[in-house]
Amino acid sequence: MMYKLKKSFHYAINGLFYVWCTQRNMRIHFFVAVIVFLLSFCFRLDRTEFLFVMAAVFFVLVAEIFNTAIEKTIDLYTEEYRPLARTVKDVSAAAVLIASLFALIVGIIVFGEKILFY
Repeated sequence: MMYKLKKSFHYAINGLFYVWCTQRNMRIHFFVAVIVFLLSFCFRLDRTEFLFVMAAVFFVLVAEIFNTAIEKTIDLYTEEYRPLARTVKDVSAAAVLIASLFALIVGIIVFGEKILFY
């Protein structure tokens, strides 16, 4: 049982490592996440604000991971151009965009006043 659990974590870490090494946008999102995390402490967010900010940040990171998984699955199916494959990739990228816009809105709501009146 412990062996299977350890292997599961190993596979998950391999997946994170793959996304980190191959996806420029994941590195950008992660860099922004670190900045937001540090700003959360600088502006002394309360627990609720911090929860919303971290949820938004992780939502973007998870969306980027799913986007990569979907893109690689499509690439596994076909390397040649197919309109439907392109549409699937565009839709999964749109999910990351929506997650990022949500995170931006949360950031504006939580940090907006704090930055303006700092």
